[in-house]
Amino acid sequence: MSAPTTETEDTRGSRRTITGTVTSDKMDKTVVVTVIRRVRDRRFHKFVTRRVKYKAHDEKNTCEVGDVVELVEARPMSKTKRWRVLRTISKSKELAS
Repeated sequence: MSAPTTETEDTRGSRRTITGTVTSDKMDKTVVVTVIRRVRDRRFHKFVTRRVKYKAHDEKNTCEVGDVVELVEARPMSKTKRWRVLRTISKSKELAS
């Protein structure tokens, strides 16, 4: 009989993290985060902006529109929610003014 082991980050594997801006916080414990990345077009060799919206779990409802947050991959929590808010990098500047 072996002692029960606790699951660590190493046994679960590495999880992807992405950074984006909160665009909606109207849902309960869920935020919509827009991730913008610039990729080089294969044919014309110009840089093109790509945008993707992710729904992320915000357990304490602390995120607001305009916050820059870091997301981490998580288990599916609903039909479209597969990300979790890891931390807030910077708060929105709208409340300061």
